[in-house]
Amino acid sequence: MGILSRASYVIRSKLNALLNRAEDPSETLDYSYEKMRDELQDVKKGIADLTTQKKRLEIQRRRLEENVEKHNEQAREAVRHDREDLARQALEKKQQKMAQIEELEVQIADLQETQDTLVEKKNELQDRIERFRTEKETMKARYEAAEASTRVSEALSGVGDEMEDTARAIERSRERTEEMEARAEAMDELADTGAFDQALSGEDELDRELREMRSNSEVEAELDTLRAEMGKESPAPTEREADSEVETVDADTDTEAEPADVDEEAVEAELEELSEEEQ
Repeated sequence: MGILSRASYVIRSKLNALLNRAEDPSETLDYSYEKMRDELQDVKKGIADLTTQKKRLEIQRRRLEENVEKHNEQAREAVRHDREDLARQALEKKQQKMAQIEELEVQIADLQETQDTLVEKKNELQDRIERFRTEKETMKARYEAAEASTRVSEALSGVGDEMEDTARAIERSRERTEEMEARAEAMDELADTGAFDQALSGEDELDRELREMRSNSEVEAELDTLRAEMGKESPAPTEREADSEVETVDADTDTEAEPADVDEEAVEAELEELSEEEQ
């Protein structure tokens, strides 16, 4: 197969597939039904024209028959007046008219036969059209039912074009939602670790520990000042406080140590007890 032949074959195949996809059986059936009805109208028109021609010949035959009767009367009258010559002319005209009548009768008979044939064909075509109309409606109903069933099946199975687009949209939305949830969890985790506070304050871990140590020192200095004003001596450091001082010293030497957490509620409770004892 040559290149041109192959190209022609491919083009015809593509066009055929395109036409098959574009063809609507309902529209095709309706078009065929209308074509058949047009053919029926043409047959009826042909029968009407043929009948008109036959009627014209019949009218012409009746006139000739009237002339034949007229020529008979003329011949009788001529004989009564002993004018055989005129009677002979009248009879000759009668014979001519009768010959024409015979020719017309043959033509009329042929037209009648043709008319009868056309009427039979018209009736047959009309019956065929009626059967086709019934079959057409049945086929259209079956096609519409099959089409609806196909759409439902595609919707349930998800193989239709629209369902594929919907499935892809749902998948993209799911991926986007999971991404946003993961991002939100990551933001919460960073907020719990104080990463945002450090980023906003501009302090690193070493700066934060040094600031807390200075704050603790200032608290102890104010506490010593209060003891001095009230004439109280500083209590001897307990084992826990000694350990705390050791930890403070270690913090000075090792900047990676973390300060002890202060129980604010316990401190407030002790302060309230002292206030009640003084009162």
